[in-house]
Amino acid sequence: MKVHQLEVGNMQNFTYVLEDEETKEAVIIDPSWDLDLVIETLERNALKVKYVINTHHHFDHTIGNDAIVKHTKSKILQHESSTLKNDMRLTNGEKIKFGNSELTVIHTPGHSKDSICLVGAGKIFSGDALFVGNCGRIDLPGGSAKELYHSLFDIIYKLDDTLMLYPGHNYGISPNSTIGKEKKTNFVLQPRTEEEFVNFMGSD
Repeated sequence: MKVHQLEVGNMQNFTYVLEDEETKEAVIIDPSWDLDLVIETLERNALKVKYVINTHHHFDHTIGNDAIVKHTKSKILQHESSTLKNDMRLTNGEKIKFGNSELTVIHTPGHSKDSICLVGAGKIFSGDALFVGNCGRIDLPGGSAKELYHSLFDIIYKLDDTLMLYPGHNYGISPNSTIGKEKKTNFVLQPRTEEEFVNFMGSD
């Protein structure tokens, strides 16, 4: 699985084009702005897009959905709790297959109710649940410090340390990291009780 990591827009978003190198089938994660860059990546690599996958419903991760679908004739996949238009509703643990590649859906609410991470081929695409050096905010509708605590510490923290982390925004000192490195260096992943985390985040 080849990762094309594209920084787009003025909010330092990442859109990802994931390429199954054997079949040239692909998925796009979180299309928003600079769609010409996304389309150029598809055409340069002769890719056929099977799915658009949104890590959550916020506009800066979904605003390009319709244009990409119109261009590629692909289908939109979102978590079952998403309120936006989609073609397939995802559940925790579900497998997404494209070509000979596969991603596993992990429901990680906290930044939003419908936040998911996608894990496959030694990589995790974390949306706004976890950034390099930080985590997503919890002060938007559907945000919850308690839910984010359990997503971070009961789920993400327990994943393989070697997983390459690909976040939803370029907010850190590098565009990607590993789970193991984040456990050592990311201040939001330092051991805390749920109460301490909620107080630390400043709100539930």
